[in-house]
Amino acid sequence: MPPDLNGTSHNIRIATSHDLAAMISLVNAAFSIEKFLEGPRTDETRMGEMMKKGQMLLAENGAGEVVGAVYVELRGERGYFGMLAVDPSRQGTGLGRLMVEAAEHHARRHGCTLMDISVLSLRPELLPFYRKLGYTESGTEEFRPSRPLKPGVQCYCFVMSKPL
Repeated sequence: MPPDLNGTSHNIRIATSHDLAAMISLVNAAFSIEKFLEGPRTDETRMGEMMKKGQMLLAENGAGEVVGAVYVELRGERGYFGMLAVDPSRQGTGLGRLMVEAAEHHARRHGCTLMDISVLSLRPELLPFYRKLGYTESGTEEFRPSRPLKPGVQCYCFVMSKPL
């Protein structure tokens, strides 16, 4: 179990359908800051669809509580991660970095040589975090939201990449 910055250990594992409720709760709490979108960040249908295309990695604390999650999709030589979620009470402890490292390790083990992430233009505070982890902007792309943007809001994605 890798340690976080507080010296506690986390078990990181691949999520199963039994984890849906815990993942949905965690993701919606972590993304509640996104006031520019209508409704919750995810639900059972969306999470189930994502798990058909990729995998969610979960971090559990010593008590077995899900405190971190990240979505990973393998796309040939490229890996993609997204929906990085850390329990709001544990943000700033290094758990987000740990989850990104777990996603990178997972992709590397499956033959990926590059990792990509899409960062919303409405979340510019995330760019420095990913830059510190070695990601650089490699372009932009259209934002295809899973739920509607609030009226008058415009958004696109920064694509960031890192060699593995």
